[in-house]
Amino acid sequence: PLSSLKTVDSLVISSFRVLDDENVRAMMHGSNMVKVRSQRWQKSRSLRLLEDGVTVWCESTKSSRKAKAQQTFSVTEVECVREGCQSEALRRLSGSVPENQCFTVVFRGGRKSLDLLCPCEEEARRWVQGIRTLKERVANMTQKEKLDQYPLPPPRADENDDGKMSYDEVKRLLQMINIDLNEQYARSLFKKADRSCDGRLDHVEIEEFCRDLMRRPELDAVFRHYSGNGCVLSTAELRDFLGDQGEDASLIHAQSLIRTYELNDWAQNNQFMTQNGFTVYMLSQENDVFNPDHARVHQDMTRPLAHYFISSSHNTYLTKDQVTSASSAEPYIRALNQGCRCVELDCWDGDKGEPVIYHGHTLTSKVPFKEVIETIAQYAFKASPYPLILSLENHCTVEQQTVMARHLRTILGKRLLTKPLKDHPLKDLPSPEELRGRILVKGKKDVQHLNQLGKTSSFDTSSDDEASSRNKKDKKDPAKAVSSKLSPELSELVVYCRSVPFRGFQHSAQKPPDELSSFNENDALKHIKDTGKLFVRHNSRQLSRIYPSGQRLQSSNYDPQDMWNGGCSMVALNFQTPGEQMDLNQGRFLPNGRCGYVLKPSFLCSPSSSFNPEITGGGPGHIPTQLTIRILSAQQLPKINTEKPNSIVDPQVWVEIHGVAIDNSRDKTHRIDNNGFNPRWDSTLSFQLQVPELALVRFVVEDHDHKAKNDFVGQYTLPFTSLRTGYRHVHLLKADGSSLSPSTLFIHVKVSGKGVPIKTVSERMALAKSKGKA
Repeated sequence: PLSSLKTVDSLVISSFRVLDDENVRAMMHGSNMVKVRSQRWQKSRSLRLLEDGVTVWCESTKSSRKAKAQQTFSVTEVECVREGCQSEALRRLSGSVPENQCFTVVFRGGRKSLDLLCPCEEEARRWVQGIRTLKERVANMTQKEKLDQYPLPPPRADENDDGKMSYDEVKRLLQMINIDLNEQYARSLFKKADRSCDGRLDHVEIEEFCRDLMRRPELDAVFRHYSGNGCVLSTAELRDFLGDQGEDASLIHAQSLIRTYELNDWAQNNQFMTQNGFTVYMLSQENDVFNPDHARVHQDMTRPLAHYFISSSHNTYLTKDQVTSASSAEPYIRALNQGCRCVELDCWDGDKGEPVIYHGHTLTSKVPFKEVIETIAQYAFKASPYPLILSLENHCTVEQQTVMARHLRTILGKRLLTKPLKDHPLKDLPSPEELRGRILVKGKKDVQHLNQLGKTSSFDTSSDDEASSRNKKDKKDPAKAVSSKLSPELSELVVYCRSVPFRGFQHSAQKPPDELSSFNENDALKHIKDTGKLFVRHNSRQLSRIYPSGQRLQSSNYDPQDMWNGGCSMVALNFQTPGEQMDLNQGRFLPNGRCGYVLKPSFLCSPSSSFNPEITGGGPGHIPTQLTIRILSAQQLPKINTEKPNSIVDPQVWVEIHGVAIDNSRDKTHRIDNNGFNPRWDSTLSFQLQVPELALVRFVVEDHDHKAKNDFVGQYTLPFTSLRTGYRHVHLLKADGSSLSPSTLFIHVKVSGKGVPIKTVSERMALAKSKGKA
């Protein structure tokens, strides 16, 4: 039972400084709630925040002991908490349950959301605000607080339940925290920490023992290299270090770092940085490998839409595969919260005159069109203020298309763009800034063309292979081809994103910029391989949407980098499928404040560009750059095989370059046996980049396996242009893109050649002055 769990002392919860929060205190007292899955499935649950301050225990009075042991979740796993009836299950109960007593806990990754009904409004409010408080506190913990907290022994490590641990128990603790030390070193650490000399360690001694484990010799070596006396860094020495890092090496910046990260009062008052302060600074987000200037919107947002890569989702409504999985409004929330700016809606006739969304002619379930639009209305601009594009794949009758148009207008209101921003003829697409806060519909539109003698324009090429082939067959039968009708009300809502079939690159410069063509991955790749230069020019003025082949029944993804190389703006991926392709997508849209719009390199924005992604031997965009990365060490890598208690990771690191074909490369370190806690490689990997502006750098950590494929441990992907030089930490991510904290890589980055990216305005000004231009 819950009462038999050993209470860890208050070191952990006090480190969160939240005991004074009334909502957190209420969570620790516990609450009785109802877990809801449907009208019929509703079960009583007892929820309580445990003493560690991050784990919520969810207990059922009827479940088995084994089942109860698994009913926990950590606030670090929570993506968000939604108040009221904001999940599919609770929406369907709306009206039959008090909305102000309901809330939903949404988890990262594949774990199902938790829908809960509280006895009263006050209790629901306390849990919603309490979880949010704890989430925020964990996210804002300083590195010192993390070091102070990690790792305390779990209750089961102390078999005697006397608050102390023997040497054998400490050895098991080492296994739990994923490190295998030799006997001599382990005993020496134990003896050093055992101040009471009784052969057992209390909590304070265990903390000291763990702190010794966490020592970073490689960081100490960097500190000693810059410190004149080996004890402290003076302000001048810290400035030298910052200069070598390629950062602001001003006196003011050095002093601000000492004030922020130095833990020793005497050193701080005398403007010195000790070894401990240096370690805390080096582990902070401020020293991350990703350029912090790029964590906000820093690019010009006043260029035409076609000058941007736009984060785009395919089959957004699906939770898994495209044959049997559920269709839901939930994936729209996840995609929009990730900064996605183009979502797909496959629309079909539904019952009672209401259109539905699902993958047609399959076993996927159906979700009401209206429910999806209501969800989009709520989450459209939570992660990004820039325009959202609704890619409609319309299979509905005219009557239900009219219903779709009515829902779009009434639910989205003034945010829905229903007419061009300007009256005069369109020369270029408007910019993200001009369309800020607006929702655009991409779809078919009736347009009269003189050269078509009054016939309506052709319909959108479908993003479904079966439908595409059906359309091609229909061309042989004119009667079938003209049988499709378009509702005037829906047609009227298509502004700037008019879907048309691709008719070739002839007269590209004369085509209206609001024409948008869709290409399946194979057709797009063929254009890039055969006529790459023409495709780049086409994409400099018009939006192209790329979608996965219909053969990808499991919702797998293609390599998006090939499409970005060709200047394609809307490279649509299955967001529900984690893997390398989604890692690249997350990395591509990491900069510019994760707003879902990333400005293309200049050579992809000109209608007269001579850039060809398949021929990169010189010319625009080809500035050879040498990238050298030293993989020094890793910290606190998790165990992968949790079923084997004695299993410890054998880590190996890959560095991959994803860019134009000539730049694609990967190299790896050697493996380290039985050490996921603090493995050290000091391995140097070098790469030459011909087109650094398009390159992504991906770090991958694997658990080496002699008998089978290596297991994935974690990864981090970012654009080369957002990569910072010097000694940096890489904060690893899980397969689903969520944080793997506290797992990190410690690396040194060196960039040489004419293509070295300039990161700040001050650096640009300094460079201009050095060239006599300012």
